[in-house]
Amino acid sequence: MSTKPKQEAKVAVLKGQEAEDKVLEYVKKMNRPYGAVDVAANLKGAVPKTATQKILVALAEKGELTQKVYGKTTFFVYNQDKIDSLPPDKITDLKSELAKIEDENKALAAEVKSYSSELSKTKATPTDEEIDRQIADTQKAIAQMMVSLQPLRSGAPPVSAEERARVYADWEKWRPEWIKRRKVFTTLWQLATDPLPPQDAKNLEDDLGIERDSPEHAALEKGPLCAQAINPLKRKR
Repeated sequence: MSTKPKQEAKVAVLKGQEAEDKVLEYVKKMNRPYGAVDVAANLKGAVPKTATQKILVALAEKGELTQKVYGKTTFFVYNQDKIDSLPPDKITDLKSELAKIEDENKALAAEVKSYSSELSKTKATPTDEEIDRQIADTQKAIAQMMVSLQPLRSGAPPVSAEERARVYADWEKWRPEWIKRRKVFTTLWQLATDPLPPQDAKNLEDDLGIERDSPEHAALEKGPLCAQAINPLKRKR
């Protein structure tokens, strides 16, 4: 069920002295230059535009407002001579109060800056859980290093440069052979099993006892040992 939009309450149109008092009250309160159109619009129709123009002119003639003409537009502002001015001692008190408030603001700003710096340091500090995790990771790394050092501590001789060179030479010799044979097998196996359904090809592979590369082989192929173009076993000087 649709609801009807609410109708705005109609503003009562003022006349005579009430209209004049309303216009004067508004211009005095705002204390800034206005034209008749602006005053009438800001009063939401309480005083019609034509009446507003006449009232503004009349108030200017009475000395309540100051009238200024700029081009084809006339502006009205409350007579500044009628605004009560503060006595010198009151102005001095206000200046003192302002200076005091400014000092308090500076002190508060410095305090906020100090707290912000402390908060940043606190956020950068690891929590107890993070410290425990870092300690556990460090202890694990130490344990792994100790295992690596154990052969040396037990008196096992280190691998010589000649032995490392021999191992790498064997690696360079047999790895291409491994890759070549794997490629030949893959090609022949695809030709042989192409007419077979996938499950039959898998069963035939199991019956023949064919062993594919293990996960260790796959990891080795993707590892840095196969990716490096230089001798990875050569000691850096």
